[in-house]
Amino acid sequence: MSGSFPSVEEVRAGGKRLLARVLSRIEANAADAETAAFLDRISSSPKAHVLGLTGPPGVGKSSLTDALIKAFRGQGKTVAVLAVDPSSALTGGALLGDRTRLKTDPADNDIFVRSMAARDRLGGLSDHAVAAIAVLRAVFDHVIVETVGIGQSEGDLKQAVDTVVLCIQPGSGDSLQFMKAGIMELPDVVAVTKADMGVLARRAASDVRGALSLSRDAGSTWSVPVCEVSSETGAGVQDLVAHVNAHLAHLLEGDALTAKRRQQHAAWFEDMVRTGFGAMGRDVARQTAAEEGASASLPGETWHRRAEDAPFASFASFSKAMRQRFGF
Repeated sequence: MSGSFPSVEEVRAGGKRLLARVLSRIEANAADAETAAFLDRISSSPKAHVLGLTGPPGVGKSSLTDALIKAFRGQGKTVAVLAVDPSSALTGGALLGDRTRLKTDPADNDIFVRSMAARDRLGGLSDHAVAAIAVLRAVFDHVIVETVGIGQSEGDLKQAVDTVVLCIQPGSGDSLQFMKAGIMELPDVVAVTKADMGVLARRAASDVRGALSLSRDAGSTWSVPVCEVSSETGAGVQDLVAHVNAHLAHLLEGDALTAKRRQQHAAWFEDMVRTGFGAMGRDVARQTAAEEGASASLPGETWHRRAEDAPFASFASFSKAMRQRFGF
């Protein structure tokens, strides 16, 4: 793709081919100032509810994604899927096979599926994945981000999506084991998959509710629901959709969703700094922020404050400053 980036309106009207070319250009030219400016423009125009599905391999995330696509399309909504596969620590490669489980119609222009490797982020989200989410959420009504949960990805998802759905399968542990996993404070909705297993699924749901009751944030106004879902029979899928929609309605009360996304933008900036410059870069950003906050004509107009409005351009400016200061 040559020339300047299209406008947000052109991306929305350009169909799947233009969207794929835009995403490929972003991956190939991530460090360009023009790319950063485009990403900031499109980040400021979100329209989608971004849903993150996470859970261990084999839990049935791809089958559940397929069921959610059907449910959303049945409502006349447009849907994008970003399927993130873990990369090999030895070769750096990724299978990118999740999309083979999605039974979507290639001729349906209101469904878009993109596979992406996690690169060096284990089960988490790379900078390229975050950029793709920023683009997709400006184009579609629903964006589903599917990752493999191996500890890091749940935290990454919380900084990139609106609603985190943790998928748990029957027989995967008792309440104590869920607590030890250290992730019960992160999901907004819990889905016990393979509900057609009957008693085992009901027991898993009960154990999860027990774990949630022990890890609940006393200051939270949202009570995490647990639902049993079978992608095979379709049972519980509409209940899951209702819980997801209820969480979105909860976020839309006041300015909670806007504030959440501004916080996410600042988190994207800090993550890019940490990935590009390590702990030293993170410390420099925080130190510089403290210095600027004390001396700037507008108190608090710091790197992180700027990143709330323009995370990608802020990182480009920070990278330039680091090169000038340290000769990177």
